[in-house]
Amino acid sequence: MKSTGLFSRTLLVAGLVFLYVPILSMIVFSFNNSRLVTVWDSANSPTLKWYGALVSNEQILGAAWLSIQIAVVAATGAVVLGTLAGVALVRFGAFRGRALLAGMTTAPLVMPEVITGLSLLLLFVACEQTIGWPKGGGAVTITLAHITFCMAYVTVVVQSRLVGFDESLEEAAMDLGARPATVFFRITLPLIVPALVSGWLLAFTLSWDDLVISQFVAGPGSSTLPMVIFSKVRLGVSPDVNALATIMVLIVASGIVVSSIWMRYQNKRRERDMRLAQVSNL
Repeated sequence: MKSTGLFSRTLLVAGLVFLYVPILSMIVFSFNNSRLVTVWDSANSPTLKWYGALVSNEQILGAAWLSIQIAVVAATGAVVLGTLAGVALVRFGAFRGRALLAGMTTAPLVMPEVITGLSLLLLFVACEQTIGWPKGGGAVTITLAHITFCMAYVTVVVQSRLVGFDESLEEAAMDLGARPATVFFRITLPLIVPALVSGWLLAFTLSWDDLVISQFVAGPGSSTLPMVIFSKVRLGVSPDVNALATIMVLIVASGIVVSSIWMRYQNKRRERDMRLAQVSNL
């Protein structure tokens, strides 16, 4: 038993080292004074000059702001459409076209991004030639493309939450005279909020990080942050990219800490309410 526990801990440590040592090295080299990202200047380091250079880099800041805007809109649209698809697949039973809907909503999960990007490019070109919209590639086409593949992930998350949902709460509300729309907005929707938040965060991350599909549907003057960083990698990474990546890691880590504290608070509150309910029943 001791050898098994030691083996498990060794694998855990090895996995954590494999995942986080490159990130830590990137953070350390963001304070490097040398223009070479792999050579540490021990005489003049650490320094914050690359963070100052990042603030004055309009290309990176503009691309980051565009990526944030696209990710917010794409995540919101994906949550709306993914929630509707998840509800239809779980609650509407066996209807005509259900298998087709399920296949279409889950296809982007297994479809190679190259094929998805190429097909969306052909679709946008055909729409422009037919109805004149969207005109060229840009933020609009990138947002529509991101909604298309992010919706699949949100559908899976919402669908898994609805499968284990206690339908007796909805039935009780309808027995008391509530309409189906009222039941959905007053009972179902608040109880699946954690799934919606998880789906939104997942869609935001996927949209923020996407490169391949964005390369296909983007146009002149609409380069997202991953596209800018990838172009810099091909020509040689500058140290201000390390500074930008460090800031992104800190933002993500802060979000994880805040969400963990909030979830712990919600769990304690739920346990306290259950204890009070048990005491009142006695």
